[in-house]
Amino acid sequence: MKIQNIVKLSLICFTFGNLSAQNPWPKATETAKPWTRWWWMGNAVDEKGLDKQLTTLNKAGFGGVEIVPIYGAKGFENQYINYLSPEWMKMLHFTTNKAKSLNMGVDMSVGTGWPIGGPQVDEQDAATKMIVQTYTIDSGENFSEKIVLKDEKQKNLKTIKLNIVTAYNEKNEAFILTDKVNSEGVLNWKPATGKWTIYAVFVGKTLQKVKRAAPGGEGYTLDHFSPDATKDYLKTFDKAFGNSNYGIRSFFNDSYEVYNADWTPDFLSEFKKRRGYDLSPYIKYLVSDEQSEIAGRVKSDYRETLSELILNNFTKDFTDWAHSKNSKNTNQAHGSPGNLLDLYAAVDIPESETFGSSVFEIPGLRRDSTDIQKSDMPDFNMLKFASSAANVTGKKLTSNETFTWLTEHFKTSWSQAKPEVEQVFLSGINHVFYHGTTYTPADVPFPGWLFYASVNFVPENSLWPHLEGLNSYIERTQSVLQSGKSDNELLIYWPIYDTWSSPKGKDVAFKVHNVEKWLQPTTFYKDLKELSKIGYSLDMISDKMISESKSENQKIQVSKEASSYQVLIIPELTYLPETTLKNILDLAQNGASIIFQNEPKDIPGNFEVEKRRNQLKSLWNQILFQNQAGNVKIANVGKGKIVLSSDVAKGLELLKIEREKLTDTGLKFVRRNFDGGKYYYIVNYTSKEINQNIPLNFIGKQVTLMNPKNGDFGLAQTQNNSVRVQLKSGESLIIKVSENADNSISKWNYIEKTDTPIILNQPWNLSFKEGGPELPKSQTLKKLEPWTNFSEDPATQSFSGTGVYTTTLNLNKKNTDDYLLKFDKLYESAKIIVNGQEAGIVWSIPFEINIGKYLKKGKNNIQIEVCNLMANRIRYMDQNKIIWRNYNEINFVNVDYKAFDASKWKVQISGLDGQIQIIPVTYSK
Repeated sequence: MKIQNIVKLSLICFTFGNLSAQNPWPKATETAKPWTRWWWMGNAVDEKGLDKQLTTLNKAGFGGVEIVPIYGAKGFENQYINYLSPEWMKMLHFTTNKAKSLNMGVDMSVGTGWPIGGPQVDEQDAATKMIVQTYTIDSGENFSEKIVLKDEKQKNLKTIKLNIVTAYNEKNEAFILTDKVNSEGVLNWKPATGKWTIYAVFVGKTLQKVKRAAPGGEGYTLDHFSPDATKDYLKTFDKAFGNSNYGIRSFFNDSYEVYNADWTPDFLSEFKKRRGYDLSPYIKYLVSDEQSEIAGRVKSDYRETLSELILNNFTKDFTDWAHSKNSKNTNQAHGSPGNLLDLYAAVDIPESETFGSSVFEIPGLRRDSTDIQKSDMPDFNMLKFASSAANVTGKKLTSNETFTWLTEHFKTSWSQAKPEVEQVFLSGINHVFYHGTTYTPADVPFPGWLFYASVNFVPENSLWPHLEGLNSYIERTQSVLQSGKSDNELLIYWPIYDTWSSPKGKDVAFKVHNVEKWLQPTTFYKDLKELSKIGYSLDMISDKMISESKSENQKIQVSKEASSYQVLIIPELTYLPETTLKNILDLAQNGASIIFQNEPKDIPGNFEVEKRRNQLKSLWNQILFQNQAGNVKIANVGKGKIVLSSDVAKGLELLKIEREKLTDTGLKFVRRNFDGGKYYYIVNYTSKEINQNIPLNFIGKQVTLMNPKNGDFGLAQTQNNSVRVQLKSGESLIIKVSENADNSISKWNYIEKTDTPIILNQPWNLSFKEGGPELPKSQTLKKLEPWTNFSEDPATQSFSGTGVYTTTLNLNKKNTDDYLLKFDKLYESAKIIVNGQEAGIVWSIPFEINIGKYLKKGKNNIQIEVCNLMANRIRYMDQNKIIWRNYNEINFVNVDYKAFDASKWKVQISGLDGQIQIIPVTYSK
């Protein structure tokens, strides 16, 4: 029997492999370590508690925290601190000083809860919406009804005003009546002929307030389209911070979840300035459900204007403000109606979000349908919007809110977290934030304060003792993914005008939660999936980015700090601005290679349509295509080439752009370029083991394999531009391809053969070292079993913590290179101690670890410390009506957003089950 790619965990969590050789791992920093969102519930924090939790987080391998104040726990109101008050700023200053002493970083949100808003947002600056009322009037009729707002919720607002009044007859002829309505709402107009419908548009308010707000943070949400609103909002922070940033690395803005905000007081003037015509005569087409070409054109212009307003009046101002504090800023653009690529690119650290649980083919990976979000699943290509913006514009970091609602509360193991975060890495993201950690005062009993929608990365979690396994894995991986630059060869244009030009609806929100509406049905999405599957690496690009691009040496580059690309792909589309086509042709003239999937059919928008349509056609006709085999056309344009092909892969083949054929095995990868070589981060999500040579487009003079799970490294076996890898399902590997050879590095340990396994079927002792509500009784087991099998001891059914299985092994001889300890079933993670020495933590699939260097001939003591889920203890508490969730606001909900109750849960299996094998291993020489 053969065992492929053995996992070996180092004794110390953050060791980066064999230090006797030149270490190929990049130097680790606090940014390479995972960070966590840190909820301050009610801002009820104090210096003692902050000191304790930061120290605990540091020891567990966290590199930083992101402070987000939220609602508080009931009964602790006298400990609440108002957001940005002098006392709050004192706690912040203590936090950043303590973090600095621990070599940790601190970010903070510019607001409490979400979305951005608070008490400084007055009625004028609050999120704004258009309110439409319609009336009818016949010729010769005196219109007696007053045109005043009927919405009772809005009537008492001082900022409400009538913005547009336009009448349409049966021929759709428009007559603007705005200046014919007096301050009392009386219309001074009588149509001479026909029947007319009057559309009256009022500037109203959404009245939405900040969700999950902390004390001192309650209030209206912000009007993101108003520059005055943004400036007014940030003045409160200027007052609190003065000329200091209080040690904040980056100011964070959470996802845009502002509902029904589709207008701003000066929208009409902004629209005319930006789109070139007055919207008033066309307001009917914006607010109705008419399915016509003109409706789509008007709506496209409206949506583009909203996009420009949020970019220029909020996002850029937010960035400028953060820089004025000598800090960076982080922004989640998703959920907004803006062009996500441009919004992400306008900040220092673009941040995406994973929500829900993905499906993987990894055998043994638990995914219970009753414990996951039914409607949401992370989408790989949605994640790439943030990383693309960073890669194309040369930003070093792309962050991600990770593990939001990964599973039901208290049922997430670290083994479930690993493939989910790997998918984030494969998308090009390199700076993860856990969702998350809650501050808890020292005197609050188990389970402490908790926030819903999170994996509970808190010291009270019974899995906490083994979190260093996941954290060190992420640290090593991110140390590589933060090195150099991304190395993607293709750019693909996001044809946003095809979405904006839909006559359906009004504003379009590009949410994580509705990709099935705006992203997944598109050819653009299909291209992303298919090209990635066959081994191409892509980033997305916007119209604005294309306009800023240059072509040199047959490569396309948006900024000097960014990566360069070999080809720009224009996917199948209907609408393309003539200005964008002109910019694309300019790139080709200077040497760029372009692939069009089809001829653009039209220009978007409603301004000078025929003139611009003719310009588009004229520009396209400048491309003199020649037919090629396989229904492909090609044209030489200046120094570059333009290919027309419905099959993008054929076009790439014609341009001699090589794909990475390693994906033919089912492996997934992301590639980085560093000075002197390249990194490949490779993950095996298939259900099979892969033990073969895989081809690489880049080999260099030396190839080093690096195991991010334990830090091991060694020189790879290479042959004809291929590298031998051994990867079991669920494993990952980093391949470092170098132009310079390092003779100090030893060979990688490839498994040549395995001998007959030693089955540990002897008696075991089971005891318990920490956890609760009480420790079960110690037992002697005839065979390995989960401790939850012993229901005669009630404590085994309610216990969450650490159970210790111990036995002895008599090894008659030790005459092989290594020994692999392999679990059949593990619930959920284990620390392995052999002869008193820690061999490492087994926390992810495959559940196995090398222990050869700790074994000796003769008697060996084997100790396995198993941590289980929190679920059984929470079940016990709910069955016994022990109050542990008692919060203001939303309190605590389950994965379906219903009141949480674990009392009817089944007991979660805990401990060891099945066989444990110790497999003798021989490495190739």
